[in-house]
Amino acid sequence: MPATRIVVPAKANKGDVIEIKTLINHVMETGFRHDNFGKPIPRDIITRFTCTYAGEEVFRMDLFTGVAANPFVAFTTIATETGDLVFEWTDQHNAVTRAQAHIIVT
Repeated sequence: MPATRIVVPAKANKGDVIEIKTLINHVMETGFRHDNFGKPIPRDIITRFTCTYAGEEVFRMDLFTGVAANPFVAFTTIATETGDLVFEWTDQHNAVTRAQAHIIVT
């Protein structure tokens, strides 16, 4: 499972706009490069990223071969309730990497 980093505020006031940052360690190999022996390096990319907050999807993006290795994503949402943010990265083989963070809303 690739390593992930997530930055979410631990606490927020209800109605606050919060910034969420995340990074996943992944090679994002395009399939267009060759190794030192001239053999093509197989394509290996993450194709989708989603984030749910208290069970509701708040962010989704599709990724393609033009995305650099170790994709960094930053987005905002509104703090509505105490709950978990669940992050999912799906690769081209349908393998899913999942991570979560908890936020307390007052």
